[in-house]
Amino acid sequence: MALRTAAGAGGGDGGGAAPEHDGLENVQQKEIFKENEKMAQQREEPCPADSVESLMAEMPFVDTDIEEEFVMHATSEINIKKKRKRTAGREIEEGSERKKKKKKQYQPNYFISLPITNPEITGNIQAVQDAIIQKDQRLSKAMVHSGSLHVTMLVMHLSTKEEISIAVGALSDSKDFVEDLLKGKTVDLSFQGIDHFKNEVGFVKLAENDHTAILTEIAETMKKIFQEKGISAGEERAFKPHLTFMKLSKSTQLRKQVKKIDSSLYEDFKSRYFGDEILHRLDLCSMLKKKQPNGYYYCESSIVFGKSHQADLVKEALHRETQALLSRLNQIKQLLSSPEIRTNISKELFEDRHNSNSKWKSCIDSGSPDA
Repeated sequence: MALRTAAGAGGGDGGGAAPEHDGLENVQQKEIFKENEKMAQQREEPCPADSVESLMAEMPFVDTDIEEEFVMHATSEINIKKKRKRTAGREIEEGSERKKKKKKQYQPNYFISLPITNPEITGNIQAVQDAIIQKDQRLSKAMVHSGSLHVTMLVMHLSTKEEISIAVGALSDSKDFVEDLLKGKTVDLSFQGIDHFKNEVGFVKLAENDHTAILTEIAETMKKIFQEKGISAGEERAFKPHLTFMKLSKSTQLRKQVKKIDSSLYEDFKSRYFGDEILHRLDLCSMLKKKQPNGYYYCESSIVFGKSHQADLVKEALHRETQALLSRLNQIKQLLSSPEIRTNISKELFEDRHNSNSKWKSCIDSGSPDA
């Protein structure tokens, strides 16, 4: 009791100070508590919508739909694969189209021709063609005209007048190289035997010898000259000289009727000798322009060297005519050398002259206007 009274008394003694101190401390604690509680509430409360929009507006993907982005990401691999397939398909198609365009663009429309002018060769080929037609009339449409017979040395594509002019120049330049290869020698090409390409083209073969080797070298040299001039010339396959006399491609209608040429149709001529052709001329010819009246191709330009069968024929014809004239002159000389013939000629001349003078005198005497 005394103790509690003493404590109470002591409290009373500091009357105003102790309770005031306790109250101030409580107030401070309450303020601290409220401040902490306020901060805790601020942490728990979501940011206002305008604050979010303000932050999002500063982001680089502001216009991107996030959900859509994830959906796209989930299907991106599938789409990429499909796209790759489509792209690959387009690349294949485009590649195919490029090949078609390139093939069309470089489809040969001109060629270097070695014309066949020996009548022996053309006559023998005509005999083969006639024999085949007798067995199969349909193949008459497949036959190459005798005026068109040639050996193809080189094929090319010329699309403009300028390229044609360049090709003409290249052909002219080739002459010196060809003559250097020939060195004054004659290239005598021997044609013997018949062969075919896939039973669609029939041709006469060239006998393989030194002359054929020179022809091959000429073809390769010309190919190089034309290509150096920027002309799309030559083929990938090796040069194989041949003389085509029959081909199914000459008639679209025929191709529908005849798929293959029966080799038995020319069995009797497979080993036949057709004749020789002397290399004397090379022509730059068009495959598409109208042919000449004799059946030969439209020719842009030519180079000539050596001699031809035609020149030989003309020379031979002149020789025959000269010999015939000389023979006739010798006969006349022999007749005139005979005394009897000379007497008869003199007598006939004298009588003719006498009769003419008599007629003239008679006309004058009669006063005929014929005088």
